[in-house]
Amino acid sequence: MKIIAVGRNYVEHIKELNNEQPDDPVIFTKPETAILRNNETFYYPDFSQDIHHEVEILIRFSRTGKNIEEKFAHKYYDEIGIGVDFTARDLQSKLKAKGLPWDLAKGFNGSAPVSAFLPKTEFPDLQNLSFRLDVNGETRQQGNTELMLFRIDYLIAFVSRYFLLHQGDILFTGTPKGVGPVQAGDRLTAFIEDRKMLEFDVK
Repeated sequence: MKIIAVGRNYVEHIKELNNEQPDDPVIFTKPETAILRNNETFYYPDFSQDIHHEVEILIRFSRTGKNIEEKFAHKYYDEIGIGVDFTARDLQSKLKAKGLPWDLAKGFNGSAPVSAFLPKTEFPDLQNLSFRLDVNGETRQQGNTELMLFRIDYLIAFVSRYFLLHQGDILFTGTPKGVGPVQAGDRLTAFIEDRKMLEFDVK
C-alpha cells in the first residue's frame, strides 16, 4: 500500500507559502509507515520544532490500474475520507533551499493520520465538497474541492501514468489555505461537510 500526495493544488495555499503556481500537479509520496489510523495519537518528532497541519480530502483506490483515461477515472475509486498531511516545515525549508527531495519532511512516521472511508455515493458532488480542520475547537482550515487547480479525476489520470495504482492505495488531493503549526496538547478534528471524520491528539 502506498500514499500518493498532491502539493500546491489550491491557489490560496500556494500564495500563503509564496510558492509558484505549477503547470502540472506536484506529486510526492509517503510510505505506509506514515499512516495513523483509528484516531491514534500523533507524537511530535524530535527532529523538528515546526510541524504543520495540512488537511486534505482522500481517495482510496478500489482496483488496480495504470494509464487511466480521465473519463474512466471515477471507476477506480468508490470511497473517500479525510486526512492530515503533517509537514516538518523547518526541515522542508532546509531541504528545498538545497534543492533536495522533501521525503524526510513529509514521509516520517505518523505523518499521515487518516479517517475511516465512506462510500462516495453518500456525497452528491465530489467537486463541490466542503471540508475543514479544527484545532482545539477553533477552525484553522476550511476549503471546498471546487477550488482545486487539478480536479480529482484528472489527478488520477495523471499519477496513473507514472505509478501502478493498487487497490487500497490512497491519494491525498491537496490542502487549502490556513496551514499552521501544531504543538503537544492540541486536539485536531477534521470534518467532511458536517460529518466529524477524524479526531486525535498531539503529544
